[in-house]
Amino acid sequence: MKLKYTMLAVSDIEKSKLFYWNILGLRTLSHIEGHVVLTGGLALQTDDSWKGFIKKEISYHANDCEIYFEEENFNEFLEIFETKRSEEQIELIHEVIEHSWGQKVIRFYDPDFHIIEVGETMKAVCKRFLGQGKTIEEVAKRMNIPLKAAKMYAK
Repeated sequence: MKLKYTMLAVSDIEKSKLFYWNILGLRTLSHIEGHVVLTGGLALQTDDSWKGFIKKEISYHANDCEIYFEEENFNEFLEIFETKRSEEQIELIHEVIEHSWGQKVIRFYDPDFHIIEVGETMKAVCKRFLGQGKTIEEVAKRMNIPLKAAKMYAK
């Protein structure tokens, strides 16, 4: 068995498609009758179509899962995100935080209140710490990962 896509029910497929294009840089692979497949393994389905399949009501703003993205150039993403945030009326869940292992992330809602998290890649975290003068052993300890993993990220 192979996971193909994560599918989100959306109230306005064009608005959602543009959000994922403009904010996260995804592109459309196919768009057929209320169903859009985007790059990165994400699919969108109109809520009316989805209700027809599952025969149940749809509840938005559940805060029970998230779509997670990683960005190698996190600071560059943040600059672009901040310029588009007010245009797109994006609601933040929180500003940038740094997790205990050193990864910086931001969380916000898409137009239908699905949680989106964007974080820097672990490779970028490792390189940031190395750039601060830490040894690879110190980086592994700081990130709470095996030395072998730190060495792999440092390449």
